[in-house]
Amino acid sequence: MAMTGVLRPGHCQLRVLDMQESVDFYSNVMGLVHMGSDDQGREYFKTADERDHHSLILREADQAGMDFYGFKVLDKQTLEQLDADLNAYGVKTERIAAGEMLATGERLRFTAPTGHVFELYYQREDVGDGLGYVNPGVRVDGPGGICPVRLDHWQIHGADLDGSRDLFCNVLGFKVVERIKAEDGETDLAVWLSCSTKAHDIAFVRDERNNTLHHAAYLLESWERVLHAADVMAAKDVALDIGPLRHGITKGKTIYAFDPSGNRFETFSGGYDFYPDMKPLVWTYDQMGSAIFYHTRELNERFLTVVT
Repeated sequence: MAMTGVLRPGHCQLRVLDMQESVDFYSNVMGLVHMGSDDQGREYFKTADERDHHSLILREADQAGMDFYGFKVLDKQTLEQLDADLNAYGVKTERIAAGEMLATGERLRFTAPTGHVFELYYQREDVGDGLGYVNPGVRVDGPGGICPVRLDHWQIHGADLDGSRDLFCNVLGFKVVERIKAEDGETDLAVWLSCSTKAHDIAFVRDERNNTLHHAAYLLESWERVLHAADVMAAKDVALDIGPLRHGITKGKTIYAFDPSGNRFETFSGGYDFYPDMKPLVWTYDQMGSAIFYHTRELNERFLTVVT
């Protein structure tokens, strides 16, 4: 749990249906910084405040969804140790050569029991946040749009939640922060996991639809910025799912909406600090509505059913 192994979510490769429309959306609505393209036709983005070269890669495809999810690890020694640990656990790994992704070193790829493809890497070009490393000051003007602080976490769905939960906890060092129990009071219906001191870095939800994405989440500085995001979405005619409102789980303030390809994204603020001596918080099945949407205390059908 100490910040010495897996550090944080680092990147994800999102499938979009129309590249030009998506580049416009992530540039002008989300307010991300376009960092270039590669010879595969992929487009790269970061938030203004992120220091690494990119966190989001777009790939044009005929079906929306996520290709893979990447976590940054501390150093090469950590990558090698986790490779050995994954193989000892019975998980097959694959090496992706440095340079296959822009500004990124060697990556270690594996598939979790829920069918999702994950990557671990330790090296990416530090391009900074535009403020410098000496007497940087604070950002006054962003690129416009929603302008989030960082790519923060993902919620993903698959059948073998137990297998993916145990893999992340037993091998990668994640901790369970919160969970929702099924009607039997024993089975995990959903779990929120952290590799840091955040309330979550990834969430797994039990769902027969393997390798599916519920949402990618971007952190905003404050509740006021969440409300600003709602204004931007209204002005830009973004398809809204639900919000603004508060979660019971993680206590974050949130809006869910969809990009032009139908991929759901979250803009949120708040949450709480988590430390490894803390016990997981448990929500019972009958209180699931309050767990997810604390204000309305009920779930809309779209939130429960739509994944990509």
